Formats: sequence, structure tokens, C-alpha cells
Amino acid sequence: MGNGRSCSAPSVCSQFLPEEQAAMDRLFDALSSEKGGSSASPRSFSLTALKSHIGQALPPEMITRLYDGMRRVDLTGQAKGPSESISREQFTVSMSHLLKGNSKEKSLMILKMISATDGPVKAREVQKFTEDLVGSLVHVLNHRQELRGWTQKKSPGPLPTVQVLAAQLVSEMKLADGKKLLGPQQLDCACDQAVIEDWVFRAHLVATFLSVVIHRGFFLSLSLDLATLLPERQVDQGQEFESLLDVLSVIYVNSHLPREQQHRWHLLFSSELHGHSFAQLCGRIPHRGPCVVLLRDHDGHVFGGFASCSWEIKPQFQGDDKCFLFSIFPSMAVYTSTGYNNHYMYLNQGQQTIPNGLGMGGQHSYFGLWVDVDFGKGHSKAKPTCTTYNSPQLSAQEDFRFEKMEVWAVGDASHSQLANRGKSILDVDPEAQALLEISGRSRYSEGLRKAPDQE
Repeated sequence: MGNGRSCSAPSVCSQFLPEEQAAMDRLFDALSSEKGGSSASPRSFSLTALKSHIGQALPPEMITRLYDGMRRVDLTGQAKGPSESISREQFTVSMSHLLKGNSKEKSLMILKMISATDGPVKAREVQKFTEDLVGSLVHVLNHRQELRGWTQKKSPGPLPTVQVLAAQLVSEMKLADGKKLLGPQQLDCACDQAVIEDWVFRAHLVATFLSVVIHRGFFLSLSLDLATLLPERQVDQGQEFESLLDVLSVIYVNSHLPREQQHRWHLLFSSELHGHSFAQLCGRIPHRGPCVVLLRDHDGHVFGGFASCSWEIKPQFQGDDKCFLFSIFPSMAVYTSTGYNNHYMYLNQGQQTIPNGLGMGGQHSYFGLWVDVDFGKGHSKAKPTCTTYNSPQLSAQEDFRFEKMEVWAVGDASHSQLANRGKSILDVDPEAQALLEISGRSRYSEGLRKAPDQE
């Protein structure tokens, strides 16, 4: 099992399948034929030729990084410095390592894209490389018009989420002493090849981003499935609006969802479209399958949670250990189940003695994330962390007011979820439903309703 290996030269083998290697050979021929390519034998190409071929698809700094990484590949082990242009063999080995290589091979290329020396690099150099990589991902997807319905917010200068996501990725790096890179004070620490290799192995988005940037930057015909990286955005006709999430935020949250739910997000509720109403929220999100809940408080913090099961209006906790809380801004992080309790999800309305609202994690009156029935109010309490998810306080203030809320269904709704959207008298009277459940009596009509007409 594994990739086939083919040789483009007697001493150079690649991990590409024969048809993939043929595509690489055609790409090299095109590059070496560009203005600035070499007409001498053996053929090669220059930085000018590479920039001419890629054009506006990638930022200039990423084109230069790719070029430097390729020309620093030493096939003989005797070179005294980088070559002046890139040979077919250097190109084949570089692309093979970047697109098909293991963590060690990818880390070697990343080091060559960062520095001309074979020695360790500083953590701040890795962070700058990561920012360039993340920025190039947004750039090339936008250039190739492959945002899958999401819109990229326009702002002067670098996008804030580029730095935020890059910082999150770099924070996953473990230094030589085994400790994680926790803050700016450690950016001068040395990172050798073993550190970079371990980082690439664990921070899988780094390799994924490299693959997308190269595939789409060079406009390769090789197969690349973007569906699990960036989900299709679905909003009902006539309900276009600007989401709290930009492309990078969606990619980050989506990467933590179960794979079968990564390909599509469908908007269920937006306070901007459907009003600042808890009743509207409760009318739109139950029985719709797994969902992502998002809030932005009045201080600009963006955060939320993933509900792995359909929401139900009832006075008990629900959900399972696939649920998690997350932060998007001012920092990106995901907080998963601790196993301490099963207080994953809670949604209740219309009760006299039981809390009414939407909550995730913690306990009554002390949730990791809480949206009150008095819509617009909430809390995120953690002293020091939420017992269910080990999350810190997600909002700027413990008791907060929020200006926007969104709920997205992820994946495909099953027929049973659609059927459960029918209403009974108990659905519109949650207190009667609660009393029935507390008394231990069954709802005999459950599962016997007719499926509603398709919306």
C-alpha cells in the first residue's frame, strides 16, 4: 500500500504515481520555457520564471519562499550553497516532499523555505513562515474563486485572523525541552529539524495548507478535495448576510468537526435575519442535527460551541463527549470534553423553576457558555476552567451582552431529523412536557408523527 514511486532521472525518485509525475514533468517544462527560464542543457528555471508562471495566484513572498526551498535542495550533498536556478531533479524532489512526503520530508522543506542554513531557526521565523502560509491560503482560494460561498472580509493591511490562526498553529509546537511555545517571550527559542518535524506531525493544518497553496498556486490538475477543508455555505434564498466567521475561522472550526460533517454548513438562525428573540431561536434549531453556535459579545470576542446532537427543548442535559467549546477572537482554541460530567448541552424554555436558556458545559447558573432566555444576555463562567470542557472564560466579561448570534447545521440532515420537526401540543408547551418527563411517563406519540412538507 502507499504511493507509487517513479523516477524522472536515474538518481532521483519521486513519490508521485506515473500520471502525477507526468503532470509534474509538464509543469517543469512550462516553467523552464517561461521568460527567465534557462535555454541551456540541462534545463532549469529562475525566480523570474516562477513568478511569471504563478502570476497573482500567490503573494510574492510565498513564491520566493517556494523558490528558495527548491534551490536549497542539495542532491549530491556536496553543494557549497544554493543553486542559482532550479533543476528538474530539485523540482521533482521538492514537490514530492511537499505534496507526498512524511513529516520529516515536509519539515526539511519548511526549514529550507525559512533559512539558507541547515541549522536551527528561531521560533519567530517559524511564526513568520506560518503567517505567510495562512495568508497565502486565503489569497489563493480567493484568487481561484474557491471560497465555496463564504465571503472574505475586506480590511486594510493583513487580516487579523491570519495572525490569530498562525499564532494558534505555532502554539502547538513543542520546544526541545518538551514545553509548548506559550508566548512572545519564547519566540527567540531555537527550533531544530526534530522540533519542526514533530510540529508538522501534530499540527496537521500546516501540511494541508501547504498542499492547497501549491496545488492551487501552480494550478495543478492533480486531485485535491477542498470539501473537508472549507465547507459549502448554504443560506436560504433571500437571506444573504455577513457571517461572524471569515474563511480562516470557518476552516479552523471545521477542522475539529467529525469528518462526515465537514462538507456543508447550513444557516439555521441568525439574530441579524431572524431577530433578537429566544423564541425564534427555539423555533429554528431543535431536531436539526449537529450544530455550530456562534456569538460575538459587545467587546468583540467571538466564541461558541459545537453541539454534536440535535438540540431538544427539555429540562435535562443532552449531547455527548463529541461536543466542544471554542474561541475565535481574540485567540483561537478548541476545548473538548474532560469526562468530569455529562453537562454537554442544555436548552429549555417556558419553565417556572428550572433555568431557561441555552447552555454548554458547567452547571446551572455557572455554564461555560450560556445564552439567557432574556435574549442578548449571557455568561461564561470558569474559575479557573469549565468542569465539562476545561475552557477558560470565553467572553470579555463573565456576564456579557452579545450583539450577534448564529447557529449553523453541519453535515446533512437525516430523514429522522426532518421528520422530528413536526410539532405536537407538548412541543409548544414545554412545561407540560417537562412535567410529563419528570413523572416518568412516556410520550407515546413520539416517532409516530407525519413528516412535514419540505420547506
